[in-house]
Amino acid sequence: MKTLMTIAVIGAAFIGEWGEGATVVILFAISEALESYSMDKARQSIRLLMDIAPNEALIRRGNKEFTVEVDDIQVGDIMIVKPGQKIAMDGIVVKGLSAVNQAAITGESVPVTKAIDDEVFAGTLNGEGLLEVKVTKHVDDTTISKIIHLVEEAQAERAPSQAFVDRFAKYYTPIIMLIALGVAVIPPLFFGEDWDKWIYQGLAALVVGCPCALVISTPVAIVTAIGNAARHGVLIKGGIHLEEMGAIKAIAFDKTGTLTEGIPVVTDYLPLDHTDANEVLAIIAALEKSSQHPLASAIMKKAEQEKLPYQELEIEDFTSITGKGIKGRVKGWTYFVGSPNLFDEILMDGIPSNIKNTITDLQNKGKTVMVVGTETEILALLAVADEVRGNSKSVIKKLHSLGIHETVMLTGDNTGTANAIGNEVGVSNIKAELLPQDKLAFIKELRNKYNRVAMVGDGVNDAPALAASTVGIAMGGAGTDTALETADIALMADDLGKLPFTLKLSRKALTIIKQNITFSLGIKLIALLLVIPGWLTLWIAIFADMGATLIVTLNGLRLLRVKDK
Repeated sequence: MKTLMTIAVIGAAFIGEWGEGATVVILFAISEALESYSMDKARQSIRLLMDIAPNEALIRRGNKEFTVEVDDIQVGDIMIVKPGQKIAMDGIVVKGLSAVNQAAITGESVPVTKAIDDEVFAGTLNGEGLLEVKVTKHVDDTTISKIIHLVEEAQAERAPSQAFVDRFAKYYTPIIMLIALGVAVIPPLFFGEDWDKWIYQGLAALVVGCPCALVISTPVAIVTAIGNAARHGVLIKGGIHLEEMGAIKAIAFDKTGTLTEGIPVVTDYLPLDHTDANEVLAIIAALEKSSQHPLASAIMKKAEQEKLPYQELEIEDFTSITGKGIKGRVKGWTYFVGSPNLFDEILMDGIPSNIKNTITDLQNKGKTVMVVGTETEILALLAVADEVRGNSKSVIKKLHSLGIHETVMLTGDNTGTANAIGNEVGVSNIKAELLPQDKLAFIKELRNKYNRVAMVGDGVNDAPALAASTVGIAMGGAGTDTALETADIALMADDLGKLPFTLKLSRKALTIIKQNITFSLGIKLIALLLVIPGWLTLWIAIFADMGATLIVTLNGLRLLRVKDK
């Protein structure tokens, strides 16, 4: 770019066009200044990220409280965060209760309540309560520091279209020089034209051939899109991933913790007519308290919600019946909690048919059913399930409306549960009872079919499938190093709702990059055609170059207007 300009200015001086040469220099300087201003505006979102975490914090060591620079804060220090203050370091709440605005990190618009043992992040804003936080990470390891570092790396990385432009520019400059030389030399040598006029035309061709607009066409769009995404709680780890996401045709989802909450809850409690519902639930919770079963916490939580004093009940002769359930004595009676198979063995006539029908209905809805009773009768049924995320259904619907051809749910869970959840959220394909290697094989199959496929998971147990997909998207990047490191895109809040926004932004970025490249080359071609009748002047050349640069820059900045709706 600078080579072409330098030759043009020296040439203008050589043929006595001093005023035109000076104008080229001034307009080129203005163009460069506007270009750097636009790029600065695009990078502003990163500067805002850098400024959001405070530089110092109030720390308590022993009985003394004093303000310390963040660089000097140690892991294990107790940080005191007053109402309305920003949190300076990542840590765990050890005292206090407050609502914390995490929008800067996760993009969540609603403040999140933080109590003892909850994690808080540097750069987030404390609400009304006083919090005491035990620092868990050094200043360079905080989530905000990692986001800034990753976004800076992402913005510096060459995207495929940018790499193409760079390769193109390598051949483009010598070609323009040869064209300009031809314009300056051929008409006077072979057609007896005026040397001054055609040298001037050749110099104008050099200026118009400057690849300013072409060179800036891609990076300004990439930088703007990645910055905008970071502001909305989506970390895109490079221009390549932004472009690939824009071309995605199919998306695969892990079930547990992605389409569902990942936490089992009691969905149905059905005591039989002749029983005391609260007493039976308290007995179940008291028995489960001694159990190691993964669903025990869901039952205890249900009892706590009902405010039942299950912890006061005394359990005698507690026994775990491997693979079937548990039993124990309460107030002289032996109670069993377990699978329907357990009661088929215990009861002389097995489970009555009407209760069996209820159990089958619940199982068909993807729920795990537990039966509660004694050696002679059934007292209640309990159904536990992993709840579907509130926005999973609307997200899948939005993705289909945005033109995604296929959404697939991949899970290791049984077919009944998988079908129930898959049908509820509205995915177009369900694959159940898969091992990690099966998920990997299915992603490869999808890639063969659609070429570009995204996989959404939690970034830990889905690592092979995330790696095999074109774009790996991790849920809940805030606070989880694995998600930040393994995925190409991390949704910082554990919010699936950011997925349609990411897709829209990526597609818009792809469109703008194509528009910019086409426009940059088109305007050069039109200006160069003015050489044929001899109408091209240095003024037209510099305005064509500068105007094109400004237009592609402003077009790239339109990506700041893409909102998360």
